[in-house]
Amino acid sequence: MTIRIGSGSGWWGDRITPAELSAREGALDFLCFETMAEATISTAQVRARQDSSFPGYDTYLEDRMTAVLPHCIKHGTRIISNQGWINPEGAARKVREMLDELGAHDWKVAAVTGSVITSDIQQLGTTILETGEPLSSLNQDIISAEAYLGINAIVEALRNGADIVITGRVADPSLFLSAMVYSFDWPVEDHTLLARGSAIGHLLECGAQLTGGYFVDPGFKDVPDPWNLGFPIAEVDSDGNATFTKVDGTGGLLNRQTVLEQMFYEVHDPANYITPDVVVDFTTAVIEECGKDTIRVSNISGKPPTDTYKVSIGVQEGFIGEDMFFYAGPGALQKAKLAKQIIRERFKIVGLIAEDIRMDILGVDAIHGAASPQPQCDPYEVAVRIAARCRSKSEALKVGREVDGMAVSGIASTGKRVPFQERVREVVGIWSTLVPKERVVGCVTYF
Repeated sequence: MTIRIGSGSGWWGDRITPAELSAREGALDFLCFETMAEATISTAQVRARQDSSFPGYDTYLEDRMTAVLPHCIKHGTRIISNQGWINPEGAARKVREMLDELGAHDWKVAAVTGSVITSDIQQLGTTILETGEPLSSLNQDIISAEAYLGINAIVEALRNGADIVITGRVADPSLFLSAMVYSFDWPVEDHTLLARGSAIGHLLECGAQLTGGYFVDPGFKDVPDPWNLGFPIAEVDSDGNATFTKVDGTGGLLNRQTVLEQMFYEVHDPANYITPDVVVDFTTAVIEECGKDTIRVSNISGKPPTDTYKVSIGVQEGFIGEDMFFYAGPGALQKAKLAKQIIRERFKIVGLIAEDIRMDILGVDAIHGAASPQPQCDPYEVAVRIAARCRSKSEALKVGREVDGMAVSGIASTGKRVPFQERVREVVGIWSTLVPKERVVGCVTYF
């Protein structure tokens, strides 16, 4: 017996068309959407505080479901997704509405909650992993705290007949692993099987990163038709080994190199990759090229899971004011350097109180700063980016005001944008701690 699992997204802003193609032509048993980064829930909490109309789930939920639901209903493809963000039940209700509009009244939707533990984090956590400081030092500024849950509640929902499972924070590989544990009835005590399934999930979780996305380096690592990358599909057997492919006719590349790059992506210790469900050992993996864009991965090893969940904590850390302006033609770099000096002096005049100020010249030193090599010749055009990190929003607003002044109180040929968006954003710092697993329980609600 084998099952086919497709990746529907690698992050919140990922493309939708490849997921629709996989749902239509991939002969999938499961389609999994991973749309969360470390800051997703914290950012969602900030937006919810500022905008009462924000529903709290993935802003592209409806777009993605509109694209794939007709095909999933037609082919019986189940969906597992963490698009619930801070409101999985709201997301599940929306999907329920969409199913009913399509006439799929017999399809069952489940919402997995329990990952958000903001109100309890001070009692559950102890130490900030990054600093070793006590968690109490963050007390006044915590916006959110969410535990990375594992497969348990998702598997429960699948066993109770859910066709679509919407979660909040769940470890990325667990979305995919849950489909395998359910389909093959793997015992959770079998660390080898769970490690293999988690490894498959890790390879799928970032979508096109396995099939040539973020791999392209012209002249060094060329990828066919990179504008038409197909998302990866894994055909998994009951022993936890998998063959990875993509829909025929799509662009991209799937070979040993792309698999290795994704295998070690965001993995600190390849022999001890900790997930909520198991500890994965990638060092025993066997990776075989079985044909064009066809890779088999087998022989992953595993170890027992830890007794804690990792928790991502969002902390309010002030505001950033940011804007930019431009120069082109002879002397552009010299004008940009003088402009930086003007802005710096004007910040002193208005008494800007900032914890950090950055002034970068894009194309010259914006990425590597002082380590950037000097340009071989004067650039024809440059952009000057000004940013300041402040404790208060009122201080951060001063950045845009002084940049606006460059339009008529600046240097010849200053190119200034008309402000078209908010130039001050709230800073959400991300910190981590560990909490006992027995103190955090996922709950399932059906719609």
